[in-house]
Amino acid sequence: MGLVLRHLLGWTFILLGVVGSLLPILQGWLFFAAGALLLAPEVPVFRRLFCWIEQRFPALKKPLGQLRRRFDRKSSPCQPEE
Repeated sequence: MGLVLRHLLGWTFILLGVVGSLLPILQGWLFFAAGALLLAPEVPVFRRLFCWIEQRFPALKKPLGQLRRRFDRKSSPCQPEE
């Protein structure tokens, strides 16, 4: 997926997530999560968010790792904090 397309889709989903948090008919968290997943390889804030989720909820580490490998083939897993 091209970098421009990834950013366009990611920021669109983030915007829909914000709108969805205000409107009861949209699932805001779902759009926000999809946008964050698309933007995580290039935007450090979202990369740190996914690393925090993996550390806080170990059961989600394997599924998030699979998604990370699917969307960003060159990314490395989260490094443990010292």
